[in-house]
Amino acid sequence: MPVVTVAPGGTATTSLTVRNDSDIVEAYSLEVVGDCASWTTVEPARVSLYPGTSETVTILLAPPRSPEIRAGELPLAIRVLPIEHPDAVRVPETTVHIEEFHELRTELQPRRRRGWLRGRYRLAVRNEGNTPVQVGFTPGQAGEELAFAFNPAEPKLEPGESVEVGLRVRTGKPVWFGSPVVWPFTLATAETRNQDDAQPDEITDRPPLDAEFVQIPIFPKWLLAVLAALLALLLAWFMLVRPAVRSAAKEAATEAVQPRPTPPGEQGVNGQTPGNGSGGASPSPDGQGPGQGQAPGAGGGGTSPGDGTTIGGGTTVGGGQQSSETIDLKTSSGQTAPGTYKVPEKTVFGVTDIVVANFQGDEGVMTISFGDRKITTIALETFRNQDYHWVTPIRIPANKTVTIEVTCTKPGTPATGRRAQGCHEVLNVSGVVSRTE
Repeated sequence: MPVVTVAPGGTATTSLTVRNDSDIVEAYSLEVVGDCASWTTVEPARVSLYPGTSETVTILLAPPRSPEIRAGELPLAIRVLPIEHPDAVRVPETTVHIEEFHELRTELQPRRRRGWLRGRYRLAVRNEGNTPVQVGFTPGQAGEELAFAFNPAEPKLEPGESVEVGLRVRTGKPVWFGSPVVWPFTLATAETRNQDDAQPDEITDRPPLDAEFVQIPIFPKWLLAVLAALLALLLAWFMLVRPAVRSAAKEAATEAVQPRPTPPGEQGVNGQTPGNGSGGASPSPDGQGPGQGQAPGAGGGGTSPGDGTTIGGGTTVGGGQQSSETIDLKTSSGQTAPGTYKVPEKTVFGVTDIVVANFQGDEGVMTISFGDRKITTIALETFRNQDYHWVTPIRIPANKTVTIEVTCTKPGTPATGRRAQGCHEVLNVSGVVSRTE
């Protein structure tokens, strides 16, 4: 059989002559074997020959246009099998030359991208030809405002192989305000047919892809309207509102410093205030001035309202005196001991705050009571310092007590680092002491 050349997607024929050299009538079955068997046929596939006669059969080759049919040389073999004498089988061979074809499929996604300065695209490339190629890309634009970067820049693809190329488009200058700017561009694909040649043959017969990059402004249109409105409000403030506010404040300050007239009920004889007339101070029942020259309410007849016995060295607050007392209680391990503070005679203690200190970290139970009223029971191991506060004071009448009762389970370790022999707790109670008469 002669050598045959065929292009994928086309057809080619060759021939084979079968001769019967036996002395009987023989039938021959012809079958294509090898890599070409799937797309090669023999017509006819069976012949019968008398002794000494021959017949030529046609071999039709029709390789599909597919990357699986690689360019190059393939062996073609025809098995000739005699029906009567199968041991006399013959397999004549020839060579089939597969021509090259190039087909590159490209797809750009998305075709339109928006951004401030740059946009990213995905370029899918597939080599559907039957020979390896190296792919290059050529962007096109009417001006020079855009810069293009490909990753990878020149991928190499085997037949049937695909790759995804990243495309980054970047502008040189931002658009600060206004409408978006549309930058159209094209993308052409170039193939290298022979990668090992010193001067490769490039193929650019494919139409370029069209795409757009929409450059959006840094600041949107509505921001200009907002800024204009804010500027108008600021100008209105400085020109209208601020002068009115300053004028109203000045009038209020002037009115505040004006002298107020004395109410009629507070005027004395000839318009003088009490105790400051032209004839001297008003006499007291014993013929002397108020308290013999003392300030009203500070003379020898008694005490001023709200005066009382000071407890804990506090100051007078709201008809009573602020008071603070401390109960320092030490309890032996395994024992229960109370600590008390008794409210003085003829007073009422309005408690607003208490602070409990367990500075050793003792373990046990503490109960706090105001008179006959139990306030709380707390475990010593749950705190080191604990405070309680009341908006409405808890009133403790005279001769009643503030009591803490501690059951010492396990003494703690103070700052000295040695375990204490017993428990040691401190309660500080604060509030207002008022007289009851």
